[in-house]
Amino acid sequence: MKEKNKTILILGGSSDIGIETTSKFLSKGWKVIAHFNTNNNSLKKLKKIYSKELFLIPANFKKRNAINLFFKKIKKFNILSFVNLIGYIDNISYQKTSLIPLINSLQINSLIPILIQKSLLKNMKEKKFGRMLHVSSIGVKYGGGENTFNYSLSKHLLEFSPSFIKKLTQYNLLSNVLRVGFVKTKIHKKIKNKNLNKRINLIPIKRAAKINEITDMIFFLASEKNSYISNETITIAGGE
Repeated sequence: MKEKNKTILILGGSSDIGIETTSKFLSKGWKVIAHFNTNNNSLKKLKKIYSKELFLIPANFKKRNAINLFFKKIKKFNILSFVNLIGYIDNISYQKTSLIPLINSLQINSLIPILIQKSLLKNMKEKKFGRMLHVSSIGVKYGGGENTFNYSLSKHLLEFSPSFIKKLTQYNLLSNVLRVGFVKTKIHKKIKNKNLNKRINLIPIKRAAKINEITDMIFFLASEKNSYISNETITIAGGE
């Protein structure tokens, strides 16, 4: 892959992991298109450093018309790598969930990212290079937490790998899922009644993951470093 063609689209670029992932790819010579909904101050700081390599695109995927506008904005880019880090949490339990919040979680965390991924396949196939990564959650393994049913269900959907995607490996298009365990990031502050110390005690390694431990794996799987891993769900969760 030629240097000038190294362009990645990162959904959820303003999250803690998103910022570090964006920074990691930029430092390795990639052009980055970073999607964000809110809280983009850290991205703006990166933009000052990488003014020609970082492109910021806001989009609220809770709005039905956002997807069409987003498609128009990314159409001009030669995107050959894709990472979905979106993590919308609504703090609704299984007992209290209903159709609308369930649809919102599926739409934001899964359905729209899947459609965006689909839109990139033609260009990747023509260029004979593509790396795709959805970041899932260890909550899928355990059925979600007390107030993260909708979130965990939407992440579970990302672990479904279409047979069509599997066939594209012959064109050097590799797609994987990274199931991430507990990382001490701001997202956990949004979850009601979450005891962080109790959560850490459930991990065999007895600590939360460091952000760079996750971003290093993301970079490997979603860059040219990965040349042979595809159609896998890989867990990085301290032994859980």
